[in-house]
Amino acid sequence: MTDLTTKRRSLTDRTNTAIEQALASGRVRPKSALLFVGPAVIAAIAYVDPGNYATNIQAGAGYGYTLLWVVLFANLVAMLFQALSAKLGIVTGRNLAEVCRDEFSKPVVILLWIVSEIAAMATDLAEFLGGAIGLALLFNMPLMAGMGVTAIVTYGILLFERRGFRPMELIIGSMIGVIGLCYIIELFIAPVAWGEATTGLIRPAIPDATALAIAVGIIGATVMPHAVYLHSGLTQHRVAVKNETERRRVLRFSNIEVVAALAVAGVVNMAMVMMAAGAFHKGHSEVAEIETAYHMLTPLLGGAAAAVFLISLIASGISSSVVGTMAGQMIMQGFVGFRIPIWLRRLITMLPAFVVVALGVNATQALVVSQIILSIALPVPMISLVIFTRNRKIMGEYANGRLIGALAILAAIAVLSLNFILLAQTFGVPIPGLAAG
Repeated sequence: MTDLTTKRRSLTDRTNTAIEQALASGRVRPKSALLFVGPAVIAAIAYVDPGNYATNIQAGAGYGYTLLWVVLFANLVAMLFQALSAKLGIVTGRNLAEVCRDEFSKPVVILLWIVSEIAAMATDLAEFLGGAIGLALLFNMPLMAGMGVTAIVTYGILLFERRGFRPMELIIGSMIGVIGLCYIIELFIAPVAWGEATTGLIRPAIPDATALAIAVGIIGATVMPHAVYLHSGLTQHRVAVKNETERRRVLRFSNIEVVAALAVAGVVNMAMVMMAAGAFHKGHSEVAEIETAYHMLTPLLGGAAAAVFLISLIASGISSSVVGTMAGQMIMQGFVGFRIPIWLRRLITMLPAFVVVALGVNATQALVVSQIILSIALPVPMISLVIFTRNRKIMGEYANGRLIGALAILAAIAVLSLNFILLAQTFGVPIPGLAAG
């Protein structure tokens, strides 16, 4: 093979070749380990999307550092379920939606597909609106114009998917880097009470019913249904393993990547809450909207803090909207077995956001409601994943052990319980020991 031919090979092809060589040699050096980084990075963008901004601002402004423990809990649950999702794809060569289609009855599959599509649309509502809000505020343009620009940019990025997995992994990874850098800067600008933050991180407390709604919204914004589906699809064909030794090695790197990528996402979420707590809780606890937060940051912390906030929001909205479209396509193809053109999928998932803006609905409140919808839809992929990854007929020797199986079941029960309490609160059923907000 000539040097010219090598140069003409795509980035994805070169990555695949390097991965095969690393696995065949039996020695994966630190530099080679970066070849395996990608799926969890793409999934991680779902954990720092605009829905997180909305719920984290409300949590920090309204309750200071009190709900930081919820962010930590949600992040640990996310690590567990993203690792299980990745394992399902690596071991079976199928994504979660495909396994659901193969293992459940047709009526159940149709029901799960409908619930999952609703979750995908709620996801895209949050992500698309977030990017549009950021552009509208930064460039002083109408929200509808910001939505148009967001639509064009996200569609342009989606076209890179035709070139294989690696360009998209690098693009999304760069976006996460921008978001993380922005919040490192914010922590140096905002007056954070580190002692109170530590207490909020390790001492669980839900002061009232409003705090409960925000807590469930945080979980819905952090542990996201479409990310659970997507991760299995990103890993199912990424690495062609030749034997079980290579499969175990790929699984090990996958678990490391999940922990690292979601740890970064978790730190960013905690930084969002701490920034809102430091800037707004004492004196401006009523701040509950992204637009209000932006306008308040300039007089409180300076124009730099406000600009950095918007840059991170735009990066979050655009990148997560791209990933949401990818996940929606995978969910549809997995459950019902067909694809639609990217532009049509993009159009369908954009419509709810345009309707919300056209009707004059408060954008930030729509974001928070979308996260509650996601939290209610979350048990569908969670329970499915628990069932499949403990099934030896499906997973063989890679089926969950007792400890992992128990942790997964407990996490699913915890999320289900919070959802039940939220529904009871929504429909006016009194919850003993929980004061109204």
